[in-house]
Amino acid sequence: MAKSLIEELPRIVSEGRREAAQILERLSSGTQIGLQTNELVLPSKDVNGLFKGSAPQIPNAFNMAGGNGEWMNRLIYGDNLLAMQALLAGDAQTGLPSLRGKVDLIYIDPPFDSKADYRTKISLPGTDIQQKPTVIEQFAYADTWEEGTISYLKMIYPRLALMRELMSNESCIYVHIDWHIGAYVKTILDEIFGKDNFRNEVIWQKIRTTKAQSNSFGNVHDTIFCYSKTVNTNFKNIYVPYSEEYIKSHYKPDKNGRMYTDVSLVQKGQGEPRNFQGKIIAPPSGMHWIWSQENIDKAFRDGRIMFNSKGTPRKVQYLDEMEGDIVSDLWNDIYPVNSQAKEDVGYTTQKPEALLERIIKASSNDGDLVCDFFGGSGTTAAVAERLGRRWITCDIGKPASLVMRKRFIDQEVKPFLYQSIGDYQKEAFRNNKRYKHVGDLSQVVLGLYGALPFTPEQTNDRNFGYIKGTRTLVMVDSPNRLTTAATIRKAVEAKASLLGGDWEKVVVLGWNFAFDISQAIQKYENSNVEVLVIPPDLLDKLAKKGFKKLIDDKSVRFSSLQYLVAKPLVVKQNGDQDEIDVELENYVLLSPDNIPLDDKDKEKLQQVLERDPLSLIEYWSIDPDYDGVTFRSTWQDYRENTENDNDPLHCVYKTRLRVPKKAHRQVCIKAVDVFGFESQVVESV
Repeated sequence: MAKSLIEELPRIVSEGRREAAQILERLSSGTQIGLQTNELVLPSKDVNGLFKGSAPQIPNAFNMAGGNGEWMNRLIYGDNLLAMQALLAGDAQTGLPSLRGKVDLIYIDPPFDSKADYRTKISLPGTDIQQKPTVIEQFAYADTWEEGTISYLKMIYPRLALMRELMSNESCIYVHIDWHIGAYVKTILDEIFGKDNFRNEVIWQKIRTTKAQSNSFGNVHDTIFCYSKTVNTNFKNIYVPYSEEYIKSHYKPDKNGRMYTDVSLVQKGQGEPRNFQGKIIAPPSGMHWIWSQENIDKAFRDGRIMFNSKGTPRKVQYLDEMEGDIVSDLWNDIYPVNSQAKEDVGYTTQKPEALLERIIKASSNDGDLVCDFFGGSGTTAAVAERLGRRWITCDIGKPASLVMRKRFIDQEVKPFLYQSIGDYQKEAFRNNKRYKHVGDLSQVVLGLYGALPFTPEQTNDRNFGYIKGTRTLVMVDSPNRLTTAATIRKAVEAKASLLGGDWEKVVVLGWNFAFDISQAIQKYENSNVEVLVIPPDLLDKLAKKGFKKLIDDKSVRFSSLQYLVAKPLVVKQNGDQDEIDVELENYVLLSPDNIPLDDKDKEKLQQVLERDPLSLIEYWSIDPDYDGVTFRSTWQDYRENTENDNDPLHCVYKTRLRVPKKAHRQVCIKAVDVFGFESQVVESV
């Protein structure tokens, strides 16, 4: 028998409160989640064709905090629960203080259909493939709907609680939802924000026509719940122009052709008679004149009072002085995004900019901070930027993050940070119930790879093992850190010394990797070292299936890293400038077996890999003055940028950068493929 939602609500609330309290307690204890800055993006897309790109000069004062502590907008890839914890803690690396009580407006559009198919269509030369959600997304989504609406409410409660912590006392939150779970989410919102702070239930008519239904009326609307944090909310009325029909029926021209109408001068509440140019006129019973005698006299001098056919004084109201109709809670004047719209970015659940423009104008001021923790296509941030607001947007989906990044560059937004959760696997390891020590987990990973652990008598380091019957050494890195060049060096040293050395090969199994890991692999390419990726869903699989079942069904696969190959840079001096020719040569992707695709799409991908590997590059960017720490994306090109080559399925793969002359510089080239995998190459010139 299915669980009763009413009976489960107290448990959902209790667990949600406890989870939120534990998160906040962890923050106060100094155990904090960090944000990892992948890029400082200075939008400068290549639009001038080959060898015409010119990298902008970055002012010397421009640092990670934006120069002199200025604000930097942020696009964050990762679980919003972790992202909000990081924002509540503050981001010391980029000079961001805690945002507790600092956010002025939140809009979220969380997924609300348990049967939705969130596959992403990827168009490649000669074929289309459907990418399933990444393993992280799959498990997040499976957890969200495991028990249907009950699981959904368990997911949303702590997130809404953290959003409330981020909100300022004058702020509002808008929660966009539909009929699947709207009523239940409102119950949770009442619990977290208080019924007295419920401001509106907005009905947005998203569909204009509907097909006949066999047993119900067609569903044509979404619901947007608006709550404030306190009674002192920041809100401004929004107006829309009068319709032509309304103007024609209510307004007429005066002798000068100026359109006007006449409106009542009385309101409810008994009042005294007034003098209207010598006529003493009493208001109707139970009513009073809205103006004092002084204002009535002034209105006559200004030509603002007229008498109707019954001799009743009326106020003259000119059309050009009116703001229009005041917007109510029924929004039927905003249409959904269609495929021909200029703002369409090809994202399934994209919301129209007009919708967010209305919300942002109503509940924020110029310079306010607007956040969207289910960023999707990036509409909230795009509109916030256009309206002069600051913004932070976040999404757990890699495709969404790629869509947003390109959208912001297209819009030529101010420089922004592209960040991710720095300790994603570390958090997954911390929250798992089965393995409490890194050494225990390493032993499990060794077994899944097919390696045997060493005995304590052989070595105290439980991260090492070997392949039986071979001279192959296996090293498992910790989920608590990035696998870097130092890790590879340690493995090579162990190959030469562990248990007398004489190992023919060493295999390094890692969870998360530094962006320059491919350079480290190339550095040690003659040392017979192989670096493989531990599946990012392994901890989830272990929790759901257990070690023995994973061994039996052989479903755990360790994949090779992808890497980018660039041709040697060509540098020419031209006066006080360096001209740097940059050209991509090849892209090597990890096995299609390790990408969330159906079998037929894996075959299609393999064909593309063989004939046109660079077509898998979704975007690439260049930092001509890489400091080894922060990648400053000062030049970009990406698929769909057709202003240079009219080819939506390929980037341009070479360009010439014109930058200030330097005796020595490091040039960093970064590429992200259509699946969201990142690679980079660093060249010294």
